[in-house]
Formats: sequence, structure tokens, C-alpha cells
Amino acid sequence: MSNTLFSLGLGIGTKNSIGNWLEVYYPQPLLNPSVDVIEAITSSVDYQGGNAVIELTPDIWSSIASKLQSIDTELTAKVAPFKASTQPTVATILATDEAPTSVPEGYLKLQLLSHRLVKPHHVNLDGLFSVLPNVAWTNRGAIDINELPQRQIEARLQGEVIDVMSIDKFPKMTNYVIPSGVRIADTSRVRLGAYLGEGTTIMHEGFVNFNAGTEGTSMVEGRISAGVMIGEGSDLGGGCSTMGTLSGGNNVIISIGKECLVGANAGVGIPLGDRCTIEAGLYVTAGSVVTVLDDAGTAVNKVKARDLAGEANLLFRRNSVTGAIECKTNKSAIELNEALHANN
Repeated sequence: MSNTLFSLGLGIGTKNSIGNWLEVYYPQPLLNPSVDVIEAITSSVDYQGGNAVIELTPDIWSSIASKLQSIDTELTAKVAPFKASTQPTVATILATDEAPTSVPEGYLKLQLLSHRLVKPHHVNLDGLFSVLPNVAWTNRGAIDINELPQRQIEARLQGEVIDVMSIDKFPKMTNYVIPSGVRIADTSRVRLGAYLGEGTTIMHEGFVNFNAGTEGTSMVEGRISAGVMIGEGSDLGGGCSTMGTLSGGNNVIISIGKECLVGANAGVGIPLGDRCTIEAGLYVTAGSVVTVLDDAGTAVNKVKARDLAGEANLLFRRNSVTGAIECKTNKSAIELNEALHANN
């Protein structure tokens, strides 16, 4: 048996009344765990190889905690109490990065992203939507939507109300992971599987999907869709919509470079290089026809926006007379960048 694994997680989760997983929480998911940790866990659960989801009993937990004690005290402290859990517990072992085939596998990969152990589109999430069930996320935890009416009646009979915050395949990230160095004004607007770099601020109207996020210090007042990665120092203006591609496969990934500004109610469907600006209210899709201007403001060419993908120091604006989308060199951004480098 190989002494290397792609990932490993010890978790506690929720099942519905017929024993199907609804969600799993991993307090410390591991990427490429050490040989000693692999041996301690796989020998306790009778692991036979491949990608596996193994339910755990109190006796197995005792064995795991005993073997881990001298290897990883932090992990031991987090999982040792699981022995007394009344909720189902699990060891999810991923030998390789294959498409998830179960809820525990899917949740492990989403938490690898939100723990910043892997970056968006660097982990295989193919078919994730078909794997994850639609769940009622409530003040009493995850509830199967088919079982929700009966649970609501039972609560009412006790003089209580079940508060349903959302019905979705994805929970909010902060119920599973709180990355260091971030501010989130409305936690319901950041899905599990979002990658938030240190120094990120998500304002009240900001939204970050799974398999998307920010590299570092950024201000997000708009929407970061699945497939979009925002560079450090960028500002997504209020209400903007940055469109990406929902896939972990070979589709195009929309990346936004460092120190970019996407204005209010603006959006972009192409990758941007560093220090680019999209003016407020302007939506630039890959097929948009763009008039390229020289330094004197004279039109010199017309191209599809996709032909400008990844270029740095661009300013996209709409001509107020003709309505045409125009692009010119963002001189102020270049001058500011040069000044900063000169001072350093």
C-alpha cells in the first residue's frame, strides 16, 4: 500500500433518517499528510486502498487518538472528543485527486479550499453538484428537505420554530472554516469552498462562490462567481458581477490581476492583467467589440475583448456619445506603479 495520500480528513457530520450523508465538518483537513499520520489512521480503520469513506466507532476513535498522540498533538486535541459523539463520524481518505463520488469526499475538498490548502481550480470538483444533496440549513443544523415539514411540526408542538436560513447544496463557509485575517460583513454571502486570502474584506453586498476567491488584500463589494480568482490589492465595486466558469476541468478560468478596479454595477468575462480598470456600469464579455485607442485618444483598431485577455494596465470605458466600448492604456495606474517601485 502506498505511503502517500492526496488528502485525509477526520470528520463529524449529519445524516438523514435513512442514513444518507447531508454534510461533514472536518476540523483539520490534511493535504499530503505525513507518513506517520497516514500509518496511524489507516491502520486503525483497516484501510484497503483507493479513495474511501469509512464510518468510525468509539473503539476506532480510541485507537486513532492513541496512535496520533505522539505524532500530531494538535490534530489529536481536535478529534479526540469525537469518541463521545452522538452524531456519525467518518474518516475520508483520498489516495488521489479524483472527482468526488460521495458527500464526505465533496465536503473534504470544499474545506481544503476554504482552509487555503489548495487554490481554486487546483482540485478536481467535477460532478460535485450531482453528488451534494439539496439541504435545509437551519438553526438546528442540516435537515433533509423532505424531512423538514415533519421536523417543523414537531418543533411547533414544543412551542419552538425552526429557522430556515437557506435551502442549498452549499452551506455558508463560516460554519466550517474561519480563515485568518479576513472581514466578512454578511457571512451568508460566502459559500463553503471559497478561498479568501489574508487581508480580504467582503462588504455587505459582496458574494464569493465556491471554487473562487481572492489571492490576498482585496475589497469585495460585488460578486465573485465560481471560476474567478481576484489578485491582491483589487477592488470589486458595489454590485459588480464578475463572471467565471463553473468547472474543475479544462474550461477557461477568469483571473483578475493585482490592483484592479471593477466599478459599481460593472462586470468582466475575460481575465485581466495587473492594474486594469473597468468603469462603473460597464460589462465586458469575451465577445464584446472593443475600440482600441492610442495615447492621443485616436481609434487605431477594433478587436474582440478576448484578444485583450490578460493584458495589464488597461482602462475599459464606454463612449458617452456613441456607446462603443473603448480601451486605452491606464496611464495613471502605470505612473502610480512606477512611483511605488521608485520609492522602494
